[in-house]
Amino acid sequence: MSDILLRNLRPMGGAALDMRIKAGKIAEIAPSLQADDLPVEECKGAIAIPGLVEAHTHLDKTVMGLGWYENAVGTDLRAMIDNERAERHRLGMDPHRQSMRHALALVGAGCTHARSHVDIDTEHGLAILEGVLATKDALQGIIDIEIVAFPQSGLLVRPGTLELLDEALASGADLVGGLDPSGMDRDPKGHLDAIFGLAETHGKGVDIHLHEAGTLGAFSLELIMERTRALGMQGRVAVSHAFCLGMNDWHATEALIAGLAECDIAILTTGAPSREVPQVKRLHAAGVRLGVGCDGVRDTWSPLNRPDMIDRTRIIAMRNNLRSDADLALALDICSAGGARVMGLQGYGLEVGCMADLTLLDAETLAEGAISDAPRPLVLKAGRVTARNGAALRKAP
Repeated sequence: MSDILLRNLRPMGGAALDMRIKAGKIAEIAPSLQADDLPVEECKGAIAIPGLVEAHTHLDKTVMGLGWYENAVGTDLRAMIDNERAERHRLGMDPHRQSMRHALALVGAGCTHARSHVDIDTEHGLAILEGVLATKDALQGIIDIEIVAFPQSGLLVRPGTLELLDEALASGADLVGGLDPSGMDRDPKGHLDAIFGLAETHGKGVDIHLHEAGTLGAFSLELIMERTRALGMQGRVAVSHAFCLGMNDWHATEALIAGLAECDIAILTTGAPSREVPQVKRLHAAGVRLGVGCDGVRDTWSPLNRPDMIDRTRIIAMRNNLRSDADLALALDICSAGGARVMGLQGYGLEVGCMADLTLLDAETLAEGAISDAPRPLVLKAGRVTARNGAALRKAP
């Protein structure tokens, strides 16, 4: 934590003010504050927002720094999963090194918090988790990382995975993940009973990948809501992707969204341009907590995603046809405070008493900041400067 005076910044795009940070928290916001021997950062009228939150990514998957990866697999989900599991060996992917590279790229782009799914499978055991846990420890005070133990290769179809998930939760994973209970395991009841059983045993939350589209995805989502209600897990369950909410049956999705709001189940979207995706304004209007992530970045699945939540904000805006300044500001809020609400972050914001986790934007307005390619001038974590001009101060391995 750090003590510092930030001069001439504009909280949420408002008037230029100074901000005093003490013991890592915002202590005072006012014009023309005295430095009182504090180090001073001149912010030059940049907009200050709370730190960006990457709410759905895979830190263990990136091939950043390993040269160009030639993708010969295509888009079949099972083929991509099997290919990645094998390519980890061939490429010599060290999960600690690769997750450090990815996480520090996020820091440079303005992130202060991230939720990462980490593969747990019978071929790699807990080795991948151990690597990302090492990254989480190494980057304390730079970015907070929340880990989901994720059965990427399937759960019931790969005997032994359930026991490994149990061990992962006991070893430091923060949540238990799941994957397409109907499409992957072809046993939605068994899959979800196992996932929610682990969550109940360990007292941890749930974050389930749901790629299943249309009525199949709606069926799985209804089963998730049933278990959330039955176990009293309202506010502790998230569904990632939820492509079924993008289907054209308005009445069906309206009922699903109402159920999500009642159960306080969060939705985490990437705004994937290649899929039907949840409409963020509908979810927001219904009171559903909503966060955003970049998903896998420069990995064996695709070279297209960037570790940059402002880039993702622009994608969310384009995918949801958000064009007005107010709607662009909403997209930026979903990519920052929205993720914080999903992750239940305490002391997040720009009020006095909040943790001094800040991102500065080189823009005139929040709307411009939501779509600008300009590097983030300054990023702070608990008052400590962690990045300047789009680059983390800590060097990646």
